[in-house]
Amino acid sequence: MSEADDQQLGAEGGRVDKPEGGGLRSGWTTGACATAATKAAFTALLTGDFPDPVTITLPRGEMPAFALACEGVDSGAAFAGIVKDAGDDPDVTHGATVISTVRRLAPGNGIRFVAGDGVGTVTKPGLPIPVGEAAINPVPRTMMTAEIETLAKAHGVTPDVEITISVPGGDVLAKETWNPRLGILGGISILGTTGIVHPFSCAAWIHSIHRGIDVARAEGLTHVLGATGSTSEKAAQTFYGLPDGALLDMGDFAGGLLKYLRAHPVPKLTIAGGFAKMTKLAQGALDLHSGRSQIDNLHFLSLPCAENLTQIERERIQNANTALEVFGIMKELGLDVASDIAEAARRTAVSVLRDAPVTVDIIVIDRSGNIIAHAR
Repeated sequence: MSEADDQQLGAEGGRVDKPEGGGLRSGWTTGACATAATKAAFTALLTGDFPDPVTITLPRGEMPAFALACEGVDSGAAFAGIVKDAGDDPDVTHGATVISTVRRLAPGNGIRFVAGDGVGTVTKPGLPIPVGEAAINPVPRTMMTAEIETLAKAHGVTPDVEITISVPGGDVLAKETWNPRLGILGGISILGTTGIVHPFSCAAWIHSIHRGIDVARAEGLTHVLGATGSTSEKAAQTFYGLPDGALLDMGDFAGGLLKYLRAHPVPKLTIAGGFAKMTKLAQGALDLHSGRSQIDNLHFLSLPCAENLTQIERERIQNANTALEVFGIMKELGLDVASDIAEAARRTAVSVLRDAPVTVDIIVIDRSGNIIAHAR
């Protein structure tokens, strides 16, 4: 998952794709789209014309231009919409239309943000936006505010407006995000710290893990669960009877989870995953992705359960093609390798947490969702 920006900004702010073979194509965040739509709508309120394309300034100084997908004036308000292009990132909001409706307010009211159709509302503490507010993150709010203030100053008016951001169908899209668990209800969030979506962003996933921990702490939860996938998550959640708010979408990023908990502890952490992923953690890997860490079969031979293996048995294990094959061989030999892996994985987690007040247990599950080992 490269975080490199695989595109360049053209001289006029448009996106210029790299040549064939030049890497994955970057895209734009919902926050950038909302900002562009807001600028277009407010410009129309002030001048009667919608700029198309509309150019905005991103936090790092880039100046992309966006084509309008829809526009209009209605009852003293103007609206404009941008279709989000997430580039080559598998973003659930790719292709969604981000619409901003801007209405002028009396002087002194300031800038208000409202959640329209398909945009969520914050209902739990622990997020960077207060409870009851539209799920529009701080950087997009800052970007929209800057464009409103610049336009208002240029036209000699006060920057007092109500900005309603809508994403038709966002309530359906939100079901494929972590929003329901984080207490963001009614739709998606308007996100982005740079305005640019970098394909397969590790940072974005880890950021979501951190926000999940923040929400759990704010709710006073004392036990959280990080799992490598939905099957292991369901098994561990059922085992402990944990609420959805305790579930942290760890995925492959065990290190991102553990390091944040080291600084922001929760009393109890359960990590759950399949045999192969937990073997990587047992070996000391903190990124469990297949492209960034591999299983060393020699590790299995160093476990306590392998102490009395014959040379032939050791060679079978060493030459096995997969961790699943190793598991099958050792099970055939009557060896409880899963328990040794669970305990070794727990030691890795404890070492990363250092002396943080967090107790850790590891649950290893098979492909059917059955618990095959539990290290407490």
